[in-house]
Amino acid sequence: MQKTSDINVVETRPLPAPSKLLAELPKTEAQADFIARSRADIRRLIFTDDKRFLLIVGPCSIHDTAAGADYARRLAALSKEVADRVMIVMRVYFEKPRTTVGWKGLVMDPHLDGSHDIAEGLRVGRAFLREVLDLGLPTATEFLDPITPQYVADLVCWGAIGARTTESQTHRQMASGLSAPIGFKNGTDGSLQTAVNAIKAASQPQTFLGINLDGIASAVVTRGNPDSHIVLRGGSGGPNFSAAHIAQTEQLLAKAGLPKAILVDCSHENSAKKPERQPDVMRELLAQITAGNTSIMGAMVESNLHAGAQPFPVPKDQLKYGVSITDGCIDWSTTESMVREIHAALAPRFA
Repeated sequence: MQKTSDINVVETRPLPAPSKLLAELPKTEAQADFIARSRADIRRLIFTDDKRFLLIVGPCSIHDTAAGADYARRLAALSKEVADRVMIVMRVYFEKPRTTVGWKGLVMDPHLDGSHDIAEGLRVGRAFLREVLDLGLPTATEFLDPITPQYVADLVCWGAIGARTTESQTHRQMASGLSAPIGFKNGTDGSLQTAVNAIKAASQPQTFLGINLDGIASAVVTRGNPDSHIVLRGGSGGPNFSAAHIAQTEQLLAKAGLPKAILVDCSHENSAKKPERQPDVMRELLAQITAGNTSIMGAMVESNLHAGAQPFPVPKDQLKYGVSITDGCIDWSTTESMVREIHAALAPRFA
């Protein structure tokens, strides 16, 4: 018989059922309590008049868990200093969308050698999330593959749907079932309506194809996620964080019957893909807040131990410690100064 399926499939590798990995690396009662409290805090910052600022900051992607843990320890200490005015959530990104091809993140290729040991990637990712939570840092990640959440989402306090996937029905459906607050980025073309439509879709009950905790293909039925909001990251037309852009976003959200809750990504097109400009974007946001804006409730920053990015792929022993292999980042000293600047700028809010 003529073969008509799997013509281009070379191999299929069974993965452990999510329930097995969750049993192998369970969350502790303390971690569960911390995650629940952190999600509740994030919801308050997004949707109420809580005056604290939500800052989602950290490496573009985690490729070296030792360097990631080093960064997390520093961030945890800084977080405690500014907690009265700034809620810091660490970027713990394991999945990276690629415009064409490239390294797709720790989950997909944890050994950085093209072996694509996904089972180990899920294990390493889950273990690292637990490590960050134990430091008292809430966790943030981008949900890219619709199967990955069954393995790690119980350890995530805030999630993002990226600019490339905000328009995807699969990702909107997935977000409707996630338990954490979710930020939808505007489209790569700068379209705000794409993100607004995504927020509305994710808030509704959905039924879609997925897997259950035993790894069995299932029809997943959700009640809808009420905790979604917009993330402005600029687009092909340029940045979108100015006062005029913020006002336009407020009007669009109001017209859609959605809360005026805006988080600004200081990276990507908002910084013209120049990571060193991120603090300048932050200063503009703080100026708007100081002038009375109440819809900007937070921001996202790509930060690492050292500045910039390094070429990849290269042999692992040639990689520089604490330098991104995906998007460029600001370094730790710049991050520390920026966080303290945010804290100081928000003082009038709490007078």
